[in-house]
Amino acid sequence: MSAESSDPRGSSDSPGSPGPFTYWRLRFRAWRGTRPFWAGLFTLLSGLPIAYFPYAEVKIGGLTLAMATTAGAGSLIIGVLLVTLGLTMWFHAIVRVFAGVATILLALVSIPVSNLGGFLIGFLLALTGGALSISWMPGVPAAPGPEGRAPHKGTRPDGAGHRLPFPGSRDGEDPNVTDTTAHANGGRNSAG
Repeated sequence: MSAESSDPRGSSDSPGSPGPFTYWRLRFRAWRGTRPFWAGLFTLLSGLPIAYFPYAEVKIGGLTLAMATTAGAGSLIIGVLLVTLGLTMWFHAIVRVFAGVATILLALVSIPVSNLGGFLIGFLLALTGGALSISWMPGVPAAPGPEGRAPHKGTRPDGAGHRLPFPGSRDGEDPNVTDTTAHANGGRNSAG
């Protein structure tokens, strides 16, 4: 039996190539990193108990216990809006602050409207998702280095590879202070 036929992927030309699962996992990871993913997930999940519990029926033997309230329609609307806001956080990250504030407001409204916000499960998930959405900021991509790769944090631009606590810092000095800042020359800044 040859080495080519013993390879489970069917090809011995590229032994280090990732499989389809790894490819899609890395694509999902890259997609997740460019948006408030966890905020959207918590917000989406918060809408489910808020919309479900007012319509739930529990059967115990021959007895049917219904949680139906007069605000069932309001609970359904709040739940659908929270699911929509969660999807908005995922696919339109530019409106993340608006979606986060709207999520927190809907969570507060769900307390009196839908069984204490889905028995506090949906309420707490919505508060967490809204807070994460408001606080999320997109990352700043690193500038490509001389070989086209992004430089590693803490390395010198000349490629020497020495690790520094702050790029360009000198012993005991603040790396952000230069001769052109107001901190130079005893706090006085000269115009010419």
